[in-house]
Amino acid sequence: MEFAPICVYLVISLLLSLILIDVSFLFASSSSLAYPEKLSAYECGFDPLDDARSRFDIRFYLVSILFIIFDLEVTFLFPWAVSLNKIGLFGFWSMIVFLLILTIGFIYEWKKGALDWE
Repeated sequence: MEFAPICVYLVISLLLSLILIDVSFLFASSSSLAYPEKLSAYECGFDPLDDARSRFDIRFYLVSILFIIFDLEVTFLFPWAVSLNKIGLFGFWSMIVFLLILTIGFIYEWKKGALDWE
C-alpha cells in the first residue's frame, strides 16, 4: 500500500505519454510524403560535399572537453553552495583547491593555444 502513489504516478505518466504520441500522429501532416527531400539524410537540400567519415578539426573536441569540465564544475558547486554552512572551513578550502586546479588547467590550455580558433 505504501507504493500506491508510485504506481499511480507510473500509470498516469504512461497514459499521458501514449496520448501525446497518438495526438502527434493525429496532427502530423501527410504533406511530408509529398517532399521526399525532407525525408532524405540531408534536410538542408545540399548534396553532401565529402564523405561523412572525413576528419575534422581537433578543436571541436577541445571545446567539448572544456564544456564538460565546466559543466561538472557547476555540478559540484551547487551542492557545495547549498551545504556550505554545514561543511565548515574544510569544505570551503577543499572547494577552493578544486577551483584552483581547474583554473590552472584552463590557463595551461589557454597558454598552449588550444582555445585559438584560427
